[in-house]
Amino acid sequence: MSATWSLTDGHAGNQRQATALAQALGRPATDWILSPRAPWRWASPRRLPGASNAFGPDFVRWLEARPRLAIGCGRQAALATRLLRSDACRSVQILDPRIATRHWDLVIAPEHDGLHGANVVTLLGSLHPVDDLWLAGARKTFPAFGALPGPRTALLLGGSSAHAHFDQAAFDALAERLQTLLEREGGSLLATTSRRTPAPIRARLRERLARLPRVSWYEPGEGTNPYPGLLGWADRIVCTADSVNMLSEAAATRVPVFAFGIERVDGRPRRFVDSLLSLGRVRAFDQQLLPYPVTPLRETARVALEVRRRLRLED
Repeated sequence: MSATWSLTDGHAGNQRQATALAQALGRPATDWILSPRAPWRWASPRRLPGASNAFGPDFVRWLEARPRLAIGCGRQAALATRLLRSDACRSVQILDPRIATRHWDLVIAPEHDGLHGANVVTLLGSLHPVDDLWLAGARKTFPAFGALPGPRTALLLGGSSAHAHFDQAAFDALAERLQTLLEREGGSLLATTSRRTPAPIRARLRERLARLPRVSWYEPGEGTNPYPGLLGWADRIVCTADSVNMLSEAAATRVPVFAFGIERVDGRPRRFVDSLLSLGRVRAFDQQLLPYPVTPLRETARVALEVRRRLRLED
């Protein structure tokens, strides 16, 4: 078992961030998927009596074999990293735990959360593995996309959430604008949906856009996810404004990124989008999608260096 553990609730976005940090630190990690029990699940990361039983008997045994470094992402993992923390185990928690940060060695939080403290490391967006080496690997893994005619437009679709309000009319407007653009310019459309994209909207968009030539469409569960290939081969990216993770990864490429539905997003995600707009890294979606100079936004390596420095981690 490795000296580094990655702990999450199994949600893809949380797993991706924890794994990305471990990789950036150069520390192979053992991945643990947590299944919290009531009542600790409801109160996490608050430490109720008997909290060591929150994740079942296996976790109780894990506590006897603590790693040197525990990296958690998400509220449920925050209880696990809090319990694992000791003189022998440093704990790093990704995302705002919503209680005092003193219970962890370090807390890594996006700037749009507004969390500050002596042991808080902030970043713009989310942690992820996207850099030049990752993009080159994606192109090698999905070479067929490179044979498609340009400009290649990658379409990353999210959906509604607590801070995003997308309806059928919004996605119809997106499809109409993309259809007009592609009919005028030609090129290729590479589209992927997320689990938050409602099934009726996925079906309607797919039917409408699939009439165009050279359209590649992927939905969750349809074989190998070509998402890395989309980022690797795109000449430009259109992304719905609801997803901090997708926008962060799109912004780490070397191509223009256009956010759709900015006016439909509020709260913390909107603050993140506004930051990207103010930096000039992302522009609002329009019917032109004109190219502009790009400087990739990549925070993961910087955050990893800060974690290594603050915790005095050795290779």
